[in-house]
Amino acid sequence: MHITVFGANGRTGRLLTGQALLAGHRVSAVTRQPATFPLRHERLELVGADVLDAAAVDAAVAGKDAVLSTLGVPAGKEAISTYSRGTSGIVAAMNRYGVRRLGVVSSSGVEPRTYSDGGFLFNRILLPYVTRVLGRTLYDDMRRMEALVRASDLAWTIVRPGALYHLPSVTDHTLVQGHADGRFTARVDLAAALLGLLDDDRHVRSTVSVITTVENPTVLRWIRNEALMSKERPA
Repeated sequence: MHITVFGANGRTGRLLTGQALLAGHRVSAVTRQPATFPLRHERLELVGADVLDAAAVDAAVAGKDAVLSTLGVPAGKEAISTYSRGTSGIVAAMNRYGVRRLGVVSSSGVEPRTYSDGGFLFNRILLPYVTRVLGRTLYDDMRRMEALVRASDLAWTIVRPGALYHLPSVTDHTLVQGHADGRFTARVDLAAALLGLLDDDRHVRSTVSVITTVENPTVLRWIRNEALMSKERPA
């Protein structure tokens, strides 16, 4: 397939692009900063573009077989619209050029629930603070994004990971429709789940959760290694 990846220069986007190339796909990797993109390959096209630029999005989508979005922005108190505005442009371009398959990354934080293994610190303190205070505007925009994706006629799948962290290789992760009772998702597993959508029609027009069930960090280690890093490079 020839795939367009939006948000390709984020931490998940880079992994997704690399996995897609290893699987034999052609990839158009869309990033505002192509000079900093670390991968080079004969089947890789670097597209220097902003997802809010309609003409650039059109050019990146035209003639492709599928679109995968790993758009990410840092959480903050200011209003966020990148997810909804960017995805709206992607959906419009896909409709114009007859591209049907769409996978987008959202978050379990758009529909926060307590977790059986979360404990008091995670369920009663960290989760409410992240979803209602620190990331309120981010999750509000993700909800808008999800709503417009569901309203489209595309063959879409919304993928909700848990708290993201680093692992060196893909694990035997869990992908289920709806809510998953797991707090953490390795970015490499999220990338693999997204790529797997292209060969699996079971999750078309549905929302799925992906979780990593091995080598999960502790809450304190996650805060130290991941939450603080997200301010520098999202997703």
